[in-house]
Amino acid sequence: MIKVNILNLKGFLETVNQCRGRVLALCPDGRKANITRQYDVQEAMGAQYRKNGGCLPLSLTFEEPKDYLAVVFYCVGDC
Repeated sequence: MIKVNILNLKGFLETVNQCRGRVLALCPDGRKANITRQYDVQEAMGAQYRKNGGCLPLSLTFEEPKDYLAVVFYCVGDC
């Protein structure tokens, strides 16, 4: 599991939507939600992102190691 603060939601979601496996975000109620190509979930994330003033803290887990690396590289390069 990694914890990240997303500052560029559009770029982050483009990266997540290219992942092969599921990317799971920890929800406030404790369940894990798949965010890979789940556009209704991504819309809710966008609303929270805007409500937070352009920042979205997330805890993520991955099924595929390559997906983990892709998201980590995106987050490191985007900061």
